[in-house]
Amino acid sequence: MGPVRAEVMWQAVRDALEAAAPDEARPLRVLDIGGGTGGDAVRVAAEGHEVVVVDPSPDALAALARRADDAGVAISQALGDTGDLADHLEPASIDLVLCHGVVEHVDDPVTALREVARTLAPSGRLSIVVPGRVSAAIARAVAGDFAAAQALVERPVAHWTPDEHGPRRYFSEELDALLAAAGFRPAETRGLRVFADLVPSAVVDVEPGARESLFALESAARERHEFAACSGGLQQIACLELS
Repeated sequence: MGPVRAEVMWQAVRDALEAAAPDEARPLRVLDIGGGTGGDAVRVAAEGHEVVVVDPSPDALAALARRADDAGVAISQALGDTGDLADHLEPASIDLVLCHGVVEHVDDPVTALREVARTLAPSGRLSIVVPGRVSAAIARAVAGDFAAAQALVERPVAHWTPDEHGPRRYFSEELDALLAAAGFRPAETRGLRVFADLVPSAVVDVEPGARESLFALESAARERHEFAACSGGLQQIACLELS
């Protein structure tokens, strides 16, 4: 098993694949927006799915090409971001969009997700992962930075500028509102990294079986919605709100 944090994030991808194709009868066409060097994309392609990665970094895409070649899988790639998806993809051509670690950085999350929505087939799914506010505020407070913790509690997400305040962090209801505004039907929010961001790496790396035990703990917490609010990441697997 690799780092627990990475395996937790991969499980989020696996959950999205299963939601998009519950019967596993056919390969999916998957868009990994902001997929970077292909850590997820290569594993998805290795399972037989058709993968497209759109990313604004030429260096990341070059690394992706090398990784895909080493793994013996084919991955389409395009230099771009949420603002020019229409230049790279036909409307309603994607079964699953992985939008993990993206909207917290963009200037206008609603517009970004509306562009993503145009790429999805009517029965498609969006898997979105954003940083959680509660865990970040707790971490700041425990470190003694009470002003930063209070800012995380009080700052309206609509007035959040990533260049000034860092990546946006969301309460669950703010993620619901974002998805609804972009034309998606919000789903249940699930927590990612409830414990993995808190446990010192020395404990995980030294104690025999600690990685497997921590991953099992994360998996158990992920099935309980009560833990979502205090997790490092929030995930929803949403569908389009069809009229």
